[in-house]
Amino acid sequence: MICQHLKESGEPAPQTAYEQGCPQCVAGGFDDWVHLRLCLGCGLVACCDSSPRRHMSAHHAEAGHPVMRSFEPGETWRWCFDDEQLG
Repeated sequence: MICQHLKESGEPAPQTAYEQGCPQCVAGGFDDWVHLRLCLGCGLVACCDSSPRRHMSAHHAEAGHPVMRSFEPGETWRWCFDDEQLG
């Protein structure tokens, strides 16, 4: 059964373009992110948990936005941090 967070998640416009990479990594002088994720609560683009700094998980911990999706070309899967559910 799909959790309520995944059912209710929207699709905000990304705050940054894919080609620019993880904004927090770039601002820190890093270019070693692995994949990008899009917060479906606010549109923040950040790096995944396979990346050294795990900015999307940090964003979830700070902001509490429960759902993100892959921001990789051709991928549309979503993840709910609160319920640890793929959707």
